[in-house]
Amino acid sequence: MEFPPYVLGEAADLRMIGAPDAPAMFRVVDQNRLHLREWLPWVDAIQTVEDELAFIVSAEKSAADGIAFHCAIRCEGAIAGGIGIHPIDKANRKVEIGYWLAAEHQGKGLMTRACGALVDYLFQAVGLNRVVIYCGAGNRKSRAIPERLGFQQEGIHREAEWLYDHFVDLVCYSMLYKDWGSATKRDARAEL
Repeated sequence: MEFPPYVLGEAADLRMIGAPDAPAMFRVVDQNRLHLREWLPWVDAIQTVEDELAFIVSAEKSAADGIAFHCAIRCEGAIAGGIGIHPIDKANRKVEIGYWLAAEHQGKGLMTRACGALVDYLFQAVGLNRVVIYCGAGNRKSRAIPERLGFQQEGIHREAEWLYDHFVDLVCYSMLYKDWGSATKRDARAEL
């Protein structure tokens, strides 16, 4: 599975990650460790460039197998965050998106544009019917992404994720192909 490079704005783009990205990706995770650790359970597993490289190699294998892929979000040529899909449920034509962004790049609409581009690709090019995003119930910034894109909140999964030393509730948002909307609505979302 190959996600084509995508321009998110005049100085930002989205492209699949590869082994050469490991040092830069690790640097961003390491510099944002406390910020990311508040809501993401995988941060402590990435302690070295080699850990990041192992993740990227696994992601490349998943992409080659056609079941998942991960992209780097770049701003002015530097990695600003990541977005990807968990393994596609081909029988039911559905997938889950996960994402993260360095603290300094938040509040600029970058993740909303990246998510919108990915959802459009998943519906139009991959032919999926359902895209799901789970967010920590208290993570307002993360929850704002699917809300801006018109996802429907389906409910709250109580104590659904173990976050280092406590459970957190996850809010489930979904978008169906039939609800993704007209080209006019998608164009309006891209301007966010």
